Amino acid sequence: MGVLSFLKDVGEKLFGASEAKAATADELRKELEKHNLSAEGLDITVDNDKVTVTGQARSTEEAEKISLALGNTVGVAAVDNQLSVEKAAPEATMYTVVKGDTLWKIAETHYGKGQGAKHNQIFEANKPMLSHPDKIYPGQVLRIPPQA
Repeated sequence: MGVLSFLKDVGEKLFGASEAKAATADELRKELEKHNLSAEGLDITVDNDKVTVTGQARSTEEAEKISLALGNTVGVAAVDNQLSVEKAAPEATMYTVVKGDTLWKIAETHYGKGQGAKHNQIFEANKPMLSHPDKIYPGQVLRIPPQA
């Protein structure tokens, strides 16, 4: 998957994290557990504002969600996702939310004019990190799944 970039001053505030550095590996692991995300042999290392994650995820989607759950926390500027996957699939596009965005608008931008109703696909692709389609914020990175 490679390295994903994040805005380190936005996202979930975890214990021990600050804009200067990410939370500890243990706190980041708890964040993954909160979202029921895991990988076999999961290992998380933190170097200031960069997080590296290794192990084997069940799917490409699971590996992407792990990156997003780790990266959308305060203090994380980059996630180096070195997870291998059991069932590879086309990777999703990653999109950083800007002020004024809605999932409908994002769907129309990525899937084409008149395709706003596909906003629910984006919402579903970002569960459990998203709890409601209207609760997105500037700086948050979202998965935009490929069109079927």
